[in-house]
Amino acid sequence: MIIVTNSGITKEQWNNIWEKLESWGFQLHVIQGVEKKVIGAVGDKRKVDFHFLENIPGVEKVIPILSPYKLAAKDVKPEGTIIEIGNLKIGGGHFGLIAGPCAVESEEQLIQIARGLKDAGANGLRGGAFKPRTSPYSFQGLEKEGLLLLAKAREETGLPVITELMNLTELDLLVEYADIIQIGARNMQNFGLLKAVGRQPKPVLLKRGLAATIEEWIMAAEYIIAEGNEKVILCERGIRTFETATRNTLDLSAIPLVKSLTHLPVVVDPSHGTGKRKLVIPMAKAAIVAGADGLLIEAHPDPANAWSDGEQSLDLAEFKILVEQIQPLLELENKRL
Repeated sequence: MIIVTNSGITKEQWNNIWEKLESWGFQLHVIQGVEKKVIGAVGDKRKVDFHFLENIPGVEKVIPILSPYKLAAKDVKPEGTIIEIGNLKIGGGHFGLIAGPCAVESEEQLIQIARGLKDAGANGLRGGAFKPRTSPYSFQGLEKEGLLLLAKAREETGLPVITELMNLTELDLLVEYADIIQIGARNMQNFGLLKAVGRQPKPVLLKRGLAATIEEWIMAAEYIIAEGNEKVILCERGIRTFETATRNTLDLSAIPLVKSLTHLPVVVDPSHGTGKRKLVIPMAKAAIVAGADGLLIEAHPDPANAWSDGEQSLDLAEFKILVEQIQPLLELENKRL
């Protein structure tokens, strides 16, 4: 359940509410709204007399949460969550345009594309240092060297860096070098990993699993928030269906649906969602109209010779076209880069 407190609540009133809820065995989480603080209380609501709770001094109202996800639910924060890292803001009318290569290959490659993306209008840099690959013989990433190169690109461009965490052993490195930690589709239900990123302070971008339902996806986010980190971004990246014409089936209907169920911002990855360069720009535009709070785009200075996913990566000229074509749609949707 959600306990919304009065804007003028005193410290004594706050402590009284907190102590009563703890004595009833609830797990408590504080959510800071625009004007008021909210307590998310997870536990057995049968122990509580809601009318009694609403009459405690300092309580404005009590909202029962019927969905299985309590802390990610829309009722917890109706105004929505805004993720902010430097000049990058996602949610609340702010649009994140995060782009970069699937894999960090070299300093020359990364700095070249990062500078070009920044000049074109990107406000975040993606790049894989550790790469989950279907084949064990494919390029697995530069690992720590890749993180150092991402940090250098951030220093040169000012773009916040997002990169993927694959294993708990790499978490400390990513916390040190990354600005946003990505949990990939294959790890969406790696609950140990979700709990670990929930206990560190960096924002987390959570990709939807290959065959995950909407509820499973949001419940995965709940694992992170339940550990204390409410800075979660959901990423729709396509699901696996019977269709083989595209790499995945990009589920754009998930965007407005998820945004009606949760306060978390939702971004879309049309590169992985389609696997085809010619489909990235059309699906990026469709994602904006569907309500997305941002895009995750694969871009490479020379896609034909990319070490990973070149067939779905835009070159810099194509990325500039994407930025040009999405501007009118962002205005239409009252969103700003």
